[in-house]
Amino acid sequence: MEIKRYLTETFRFNDRMNKAVLARIKELPDKAEAVRFFSHLINSQYKWMARIVRDPKAPEMDWWEPAYPLEELEARWDDSLRLWIDYLDERTEDEMYEEKRFVGYDGGEWTAPLKDIALQLNYHSIHHRAQIQTVIRSQGFEPDFVDYIGTVYRKLS
Repeated sequence: MEIKRYLTETFRFNDRMNKAVLARIKELPDKAEAVRFFSHLINSQYKWMARIVRDPKAPEMDWWEPAYPLEELEARWDDSLRLWIDYLDERTEDEMYEEKRFVGYDGGEWTAPLKDIALQLNYHSIHHRAQIQTVIRSQGFEPDFVDYIGTVYRKLS
């Protein structure tokens, strides 16, 4: 499989699973911690995009702030995801391996292949979704099954 297709499919998988988790967040009596993690995923996608397009505001963007109101999370998520899907769609397979320069946490110049930045965002989403699932369970709710294998396996008999 080409890396470009893999990245796009993984972003779409995370989209479906994150939206399932978001539906559960809405049921929680104490939503603050889960909203904070979900907002962080959105902010991370925005900040990484700003970094790779060399937006001069990127260094001032925060990974954790703002924490968006619950009713804005889905629209903000959709917007941050659309930026990435569109960006990848406009690139060739070879461009997935090109180094992207960005200003890092220390103000210095850093570089990483585009594919690795996109992989980071996808794996990062899985990591924090698991934390949100723990928050859901800690409040007495049964989290949804959001493992990748659950989207691809099928019973034969």
